[in-house]
Amino acid sequence: MRIDKFLWSIRFYKTRNIAAEEIKKNRVFIGENAVKSSKEVKEGDVIRIRKNQIDYKIKVLQIPKSRIGAKLVPLHITDLTDKEQYEILKLRRASQDYYRQKGEGRPTKKDRRDMDDFIAPDAPSAMSEDDWDLFFTDDLEQEE
Repeated sequence: MRIDKFLWSIRFYKTRNIAAEEIKKNRVFIGENAVKSSKEVKEGDVIRIRKNQIDYKIKVLQIPKSRIGAKLVPLHITDLTDKEQYEILKLRRASQDYYRQKGEGRPTKKDRRDMDDFIAPDAPSAMSEDDWDLFFTDDLEQEE
């Protein structure tokens, strides 16, 4: 199976096109060699992938026939990625939250709705049924 199709079928990339683009950018290696999209993947190959600024390493156990469900992925690959790489990813994600903590900055739509509910929890609707009746009655009937 081609490597772009393999990476898509084991759900490493969302689309096959994205997988092919990443391969063109030399972010996918088999052994120490950068590969092309047409490279055939075999059982036992160790693939190194640069994604989200960390290096993933996977070993091919089986070649799937087509795209597989997420629960079946461990049957086809083994994750050999260093634990340090996952720690780096965790630190990067934590540092992204630094710029805007929850509750800072402009309120979101949900925040605004919650504030409106807090300020006027049981606000009546714009028009009651009596108002609607008056709206639809003829002006001549009201004068009589």
